[in-house]
Amino acid sequence: MEYLLLVDEIENLVELLTQNKWIHHIDQILKEESIRKAYAEGYYQNDRETHWIIDNEEKVGIIIIHDINAIPLFDIRLDARYRGKGYGVKTLLWLQDYLFGERGKIRTEGYTRVDNIGMRKCFTKAGFVKEGYLRNAWENADGTVTDSILYGAIKDDWMLGRTTPIKMDDVPY
Repeated sequence: MEYLLLVDEIENLVELLTQNKWIHHIDQILKEESIRKAYAEGYYQNDRETHWIIDNEEKVGIIIIHDINAIPLFDIRLDARYRGKGYGVKTLLWLQDYLFGERGKIRTEGYTRVDNIGMRKCFTKAGFVKEGYLRNAWENADGTVTDSILYGAIKDDWMLGRTTPIKMDDVPY
């Protein structure tokens, strides 16, 4: 597998994002016009990095790393044909190697809807720690609200090959 920075590949990006339904994202169906507008306005580059997820020369998805100059957040989008095949875990492992190893970051975190069990499993298998449960924190495009889960990974754990339990309940308030 390889991860290549998105460079002037708007047609491939539009195809990926419009040909799939994103059931666990705010907007489940993305429109070509909005993708092109966001691209033209620098959404995929400004304080972000967008990388193609490639396997056997096939673009299977993207990972958008937000807040690349601070504590990065990210969004993984896999083509429906490749979901449930281990690409999410591999991408999260690559993300840690890239952010902690190459970029010198100390932490990365990701949020997912509480009902996105596949992504929650990916986080756990890739060594992320469940750090928070946020009630009514995910606003969906249709006006509904869903609970959200926060997962984090830290450089110290990555370097030592472990996960450190959080101290959520060491103080009762």
